[in-house]
Amino acid sequence: MEEKLIIEIYRKKDPEELTRLLAEPESRLDLGSAAALAAADACAMGLRGAKLAAAGASGEERMDYILRNLEKLREYMVYLIDEDVKCRSMLRRAEKKGNAREIEAARRPACCICEEIINQMGNTLDLLSELADMGKQGGMYISAAVHMSMAAMQSAMAFVLDMSAKSSDDNYVFVTRRENEITLEKFSTVSEAILTKLNQ
Repeated sequence: MEEKLIIEIYRKKDPEELTRLLAEPESRLDLGSAAALAAADACAMGLRGAKLAAAGASGEERMDYILRNLEKLREYMVYLIDEDVKCRSMLRRAEKKGNAREIEAARRPACCICEEIINQMGNTLDLLSELADMGKQGGMYISAAVHMSMAAMQSAMAFVLDMSAKSSDDNYVFVTRRENEITLEKFSTVSEAILTKLNQ
């Protein structure tokens, strides 16, 4: 009898099962999947805050843009839960074979979803900064979204830094570490500015 190919879709799982799998070291889910889930939560809270802010906002066209893009980002982050599993498939295969050269070659592609989460959380923070400029309506949720965005970004960075640290290419290790330090400094400043606006 022909064996059926079974593809597991993790983003469709309920929170209990998803978080249980994230806790298992042998699970195909890893830190990038957890970062994507945190990023989706950040976008959801930002979207909730934006909907509350929209009720009292004057710039309707710009608010529509923010609402639309936060929703797109929320959907995209949920989608990335499974994409993170896929992007690490080459690394998993190389590790099973124990081929050092293939493992080295697979490390950078294994980081691509985490790097995307970092980039998109930067875009999310830019949208949250605009919301904070519009007033304090929905401020509690916008504030929570800022903290969650940074947590998602830092979690994704942790994976990238761990992967790069295992590389035999010293230049790659140095550049990756420095790029992430600069990114974190930049968005820490952005997040602090948003929170300051909301608390004034």
